[in-house]
Parts: sequence; structure tokens; C-alpha cells
Amino acid sequence: MSTAPPLCLTVAGSDSGGGAGIQADLKTMFALGVHGMSVVTAVTAQNSLGVRGAWELPAEAVTAQYRAVVDDIGVRAVKTGMLSSAVLVETVAALLAETPAPAVVDPVGLSKHGDALLAASALDAVRGELLPRATVATPNLDEVAQLTGLLVETEDDMRRAADAVLGYGPRWALIKGGHLANADEAVDLLSDGTEEHWLRAPRYGNRHTHGTGCTLASAVAAGLAKGLAVPEAVTEAKAYVTGAIAAGFALGAGIGPVDHAWRWR
Repeated sequence: MSTAPPLCLTVAGSDSGGGAGIQADLKTMFALGVHGMSVVTAVTAQNSLGVRGAWELPAEAVTAQYRAVVDDIGVRAVKTGMLSSAVLVETVAALLAETPAPAVVDPVGLSKHGDALLAASALDAVRGELLPRATVATPNLDEVAQLTGLLVETEDDMRRAADAVLGYGPRWALIKGGHLANADEAVDLLSDGTEEHWLRAPRYGNRHTHGTGCTLASAVAAGLAKGLAVPEAVTEAKAYVTGAIAAGFALGAGIGPVDHAWRWR
């Protein structure tokens, strides 16, 4: 009988188009050799053109899913994504506090198309309840602005952003600079306030990048589930998502997804 692979749990919303959310998380975990499990926080009606609707699950349903998985199967790492309300943020933060496993918090604020996925009223709960539970927080530049009020335009700004995010309590901040204007590279900064790791990759012209943030955060969680230290997990995740972006493909009439299976094609 085979031994189970490392166990990784995603707590996030469902993307009916399959490019982001729970679907992207599970594809990423499979591609990176861990067993992915899921807690669905919301259901979205979503395609390549945008989000047509979103329906949040009750906190009791989220808690029941989480406890069912963790109490029986166990988990080596947890990744959180779309938590659309203060109630869900507080619920998941309390569950993470009871789970002795590293947590990757992707503070999802907007979809790729600019659709709001986090209520403004939930921001205080993200800052005060969720981020302190994070081993790694992975905001993009728009989410940095939402959380801290900082406008990031340069690499020096990314340092200030990392310090501001770390002020809310995560052990590490991964500031994703993919939206940095006039940059020749896709540059991210990983910092714990003392160590700095700059991660650089080619910037591809491919517009089909739906699911990039979910994929990166899930890849970091997969690395942590395998027992990697945070810098190594993030470095491997960056390499994986860079390849997935380069191989992103057209789907529907709008923005297609990154290719989670790029290493096999």
C-alpha cells in the first residue's frame, strides 16, 4: 500500500471557469505532488469575461468542511483565498489558530477583471484577525493598496509595502510585483523584516494570466506541505507559476488561464 503524499488544504471560492480559485489551487497542488483538499467559501458564476455573480456559503458550512478534513485526514499546510465577508474572515482565522500547520494567506480583493471579491467591511478583519495567522501573506500591488493605503510604483516602494504588511503580523510577506509599471521583469519581494529575497523572472506578453495569484499561493503552500523552508517554497513556486504564465492559453472570448499542466505538455 502506497504512502499518502503531503496533505495540503485550500480554503477559497469556486471559479466555474476553472482558471482560478479552488479549481486552480487543486490543479497546482496535483501538479506539484501533494494531495489537495478543499473548503469552499463561495460559489461564483465566472468565465473568461468576468464574474457574473457570487454566493457566499454560511460560516457553519465553511467550519464543517474544515473540521471534517482536518480532524480526520490532517493537513501539512493551508492556503486561503477568497473570503468575501468579515464573518468568513473571522471564521477562517479562528480555524487557522487551532491548526498547527503553516498558512499561506492570499488576501484576494479583486478578480482578474476587476470584480470585487472582498467587502470593504472585511478589511479590518483581514488586518486584525487573518494576517496575524499567516506564515506567508501574498498580496499583489492592488491588495497592498487596499490593506495599507500604499501606492507601489518602484522596488523601493515594494520594500515599504512589505514592512507595512508585516506590521499586521504575518511571519513573511511576499509582495507580488507583476503589476509594477515600466518593469522589464516580473519581480516579487519576499521579506520577514530582516531577510530579503528578490525573485525575478522574464515578463511575458501573454495576456492569458487568469489565476496567477491563486496558483502562486497554492504553489507556496504545496512547498510548505513538503517541508520546505519559506524561501525555498517561494522560489520553487515562482518558477512554477512563471512557466504556467508563459504557457497560458486562450479560453472563451476574454482572458484565459495560466496552464497548470505546462510541465507535462
